[in-house]
Formats: sequence, C-alpha cells, structure tokens
Amino acid sequence: MRARGFSLTEVLVVLAIVGILASVAYPSYAGYVIRARRTEGQLALIDAMQKEERYYSQHNTYLAFSRDGDDTDAGAAQLHWYSGASADKSAYEIQAAACEGGTLRQCVVLRAIPGTRAVDPAFRDPECGTLSLHSSGERTASGPANGCWP
Repeated sequence: MRARGFSLTEVLVVLAIVGILASVAYPSYAGYVIRARRTEGQLALIDAMQKEERYYSQHNTYLAFSRDGDDTDAGAAQLHWYSGASADKSAYEIQAAACEGGTLRQCVVLRAIPGTRAVDPAFRDPECGTLSLHSSGERTASGPANGCWP
C-alpha cells in the first residue's frame, strides 16, 4: 500500500514558486494602487476647479477653502477638502488658495496633498507628491517624476 500525500520536497518547491510569484506581483500591485489613488486626487482637483469656475462666473472671484473650515464664503461648503467619498478613506487633502503673487479675483491654485493626518496618513506618492491645478490650466506636481498628469 502506497502512502497518499505530498513529500516535503514537493511542498518546498511549491512554496518557493509561490514566493517568487508573490515577490514579482506585489510591487506591481502596490504601483497600481498608488496610480489609482493619484487618479482619485486628479479627479477631485478637476471637479473642484469646475466648481470654482462656476462660482467665478457668478461672483467674479474664486473661493479659498481648506480642511480648517475658516472659509468666509458660504459657497465654499460645496467644495470638499478631501478627494474621496469620505475624509478617512481619501488619499489626498484638497486646498484652494490665491496663486502666488495674485489675488482670488485673478487666479486660484488647487492642491492635492497626499497622506495628511486628516485623510489616510499611510498613503504616500513618492513619484508625484503634491498635485496642483491652476485656474490658468497649468498642472504641476512637486515630485521628481514626469507625466504625473495625463
């Protein structure tokens, strides 16, 4: 009668193969997650800029807003300071301020800051860092990578 089952050598070979596959697959998965969360931040900036432009067309000025809620205009309530469906599940904190050297009547810059304490603090985007969208249409990123915006 022959014993059924696997030998120790067979089990070790299978574990080695699974380990090699996992070591290849995990970095790809982690990169995909970062790119997906970055897209979340980009979409939040585009949506907020659309609302800013609508506000500008009605009031001839842009709105400044941030997580702190020290906004003086009630119109800022329509703008979310986080990128996702809720703050604790968001990857980016969104802020709006006047462009450098200008006023809110002239220009606004929106920034998506990754992984602050107000959103998911574990999220980091070392390639692109903070994403920015200016009312002039300029799209920038603070990180070293090129092509952070599509």
